[in-house]
Amino acid sequence: MKHLLIVDDDKTNLTMARNALSDVYKITAVLSGDQALRFLNANIPDLILLDINMPEMDGFEVMNAIRQDDRLQYVPVIFLTADTEPETECRCLEAGAVDFITKPFTPPVMLSRISRILELEELRSSLRRKLDQKIQEVSVMKERSSHDGLTGLLNRNSATEAVNSVLDSDEKGAMFMIDMDNFKLINDVYGHAAGDNVLKMFARTLEDHSSAGDILCRLGGDEFVMFIKENKTAGELSDIAGAIIEDLTARVLNAGYNTGTTVSIGISLYPTDGDDFASLCHSADKALYFVKQNGKGSYHFYRDEKAVENKRAENVVDINYLKAYLSRSDANNGSYILNLESFSHVYNFIRRIVERNDNEVQTVLFTFSFTMDDDSDFETVLELFEKAIFKSLRRVDVSTRYSGRQILVVLMNTDQTNCVHIAERILDAFHSMYTGPEVDIRYETERLERKK
Repeated sequence: MKHLLIVDDDKTNLTMARNALSDVYKITAVLSGDQALRFLNANIPDLILLDINMPEMDGFEVMNAIRQDDRLQYVPVIFLTADTEPETECRCLEAGAVDFITKPFTPPVMLSRISRILELEELRSSLRRKLDQKIQEVSVMKERSSHDGLTGLLNRNSATEAVNSVLDSDEKGAMFMIDMDNFKLINDVYGHAAGDNVLKMFARTLEDHSSAGDILCRLGGDEFVMFIKENKTAGELSDIAGAIIEDLTARVLNAGYNTGTTVSIGISLYPTDGDDFASLCHSADKALYFVKQNGKGSYHFYRDEKAVENKRAENVVDINYLKAYLSRSDANNGSYILNLESFSHVYNFIRRIVERNDNEVQTVLFTFSFTMDDDSDFETVLELFEKAIFKSLRRVDVSTRYSGRQILVVLMNTDQTNCVHIAERILDAFHSMYTGPEVDIRYETERLERKK
């Protein structure tokens, strides 16, 4: 049963209204505006019949108080008045009333008007609910279209728009291109549900190391970007990158995923390394590639070589700056893992040291025989083996991938006996992490001799 509130200082009018309406509606009758507002503080009726001419607080004042209460904004109000002037009618409607009834009222007319208004209000209420539902659906669709469904971070299109909008304001910033090393192995060993869990872990880690206003995005797969809006120094950016690497690596391991998963980060700076989302990502991706080719699990700043050469041609720095510049991509733990071209320079440098000082340096060549058919499985094995090398060797040791079947390791200040022990330790570390199809791994050792 619908609930009506009747407000009138005339008891006779209240009695007449109650008698006319009580068979159809639940009635609450009060004699003043103050009583009405006290009732409305705790109750929300379906309709209010409100007398205009009342002492202390007239109907318009009560109406004004009602409209300031958000709970009552959709409750229809009908004014009761003996005034039939058009100006009064206009004032009633301007105040927010849906109708007015002249006194003395005729019960059938009052019932008809109230019934019609409640039907219309029911229809409006239904339309409001449907509209709210549609607005919510549109909001959800917009959220889904702009965010990655798994991690809740922005998707590429939304991140592109957000970053470019920031760059239009001429703010400086830094782009992190972040990729997980050996992620495929998590899916292969523990299943795709575990992979999804790690990706969520990845997103939460980035959120924990970001500030308000930073833009986080999942590009796809295990590749993420983070745009840092503030103008931070290279040292501050290095601290953030190092913390992300350390934190996520620990979280993955603590979650029980023993796959040697680490994180590699490439960093580009605005405006020196790019002037929009695409160019900053391109530069950061090049820096990321450097990390991938040089041991993984670290970070590297992108620099345009020609620009750097031009700058260095006229720039003079102190030795501490130069040491920091040259060391900024060093992870400070584990062996060096280099691409073949970089390795060749290091190898020849080591050979010169051996020729001069006759240091005892051993080389180990690992050769792989695969039984699987998928080339991506080969890559997974080699990445995991490189991780085993990184964990097993010292910072002074170095290795490279010669081909898709062979990895060469150089061990500094190591005799033949220790060389064999180290090779076996690498194999043990690999097999403790690898659970895939059988892989035959052979190795041969040889001392790096000085020329005779």
